[in-house]
Amino acid sequence: MTSTSVVAVVPAFNESGAVGRVVDEIRTACPAAEVVVVDDASTDDTAAVAEARGATVLRLPFNVGIGGAVQTGFRYALEEGFDRAVRLDGDGQHDASEIPTLFAPLERGEADLVIGSRFVDGVGTYRPPLARRLGIRVFARLVSLLGGQRVTDTTSGFIALDRAGIELFAREYPHDYPEVEATLVALRSGLRLAQVQVEMRERETGSSSITFVRSLYYIVKVLLALLVASLRRYPRLEGAER
Repeated sequence: MTSTSVVAVVPAFNESGAVGRVVDEIRTACPAAEVVVVDDASTDDTAAVAEARGATVLRLPFNVGIGGAVQTGFRYALEEGFDRAVRLDGDGQHDASEIPTLFAPLERGEADLVIGSRFVDGVGTYRPPLARRLGIRVFARLVSLLGGQRVTDTTSGFIALDRAGIELFAREYPHDYPEVEATLVALRSGLRLAQVQVEMRERETGSSSITFVRSLYYIVKVLLALLVASLRRYPRLEGAER
């Protein structure tokens, strides 16, 4: 990958306790990558910690949510001309040592988008709560049906992209609970999708805002978003083949 420019996009909101380690792990796993932390108007020292570790920090003036923060990172990647991008969360749940695994299908020319899935081979250790497990299964089956390709983990968020994928997500990226709908957008736009088995860790600091009730609300909301997205016509990107 010496001739390929790589960016690691790390959306972060109030992750001062974890983001430093995330940056360090990315640098160890992929020394050639520029690490870009998108600080979603944090009220703690997230931006300062990331900058102290040598990351490029994009500071958003107000909180736009995970989708807006991720898209900001992809727009940066597009404008700066990067050939590859990987997205990891700032809470430490994504293991940066898995980055080469995600990039492998891109390097072989087999995919434009690679999802780090917890369920590809059925032997992963991830065991989500009941409501979340139900949502993951329902989303995966619906996206597979609507997108015309089997997808096992639509809520992962741990993804790698080539230039075609960067161009698409810089322009078209959902802002509210975005990962599921983004997978459908990618398939409908003609991106070649691959999945690789990865392990994920529990968040290192703070706690998830998704309770059981919110999980049920999330399932209903995402299902509606998917149905709406399935009715849209997406332009097929030049250079993306399926």
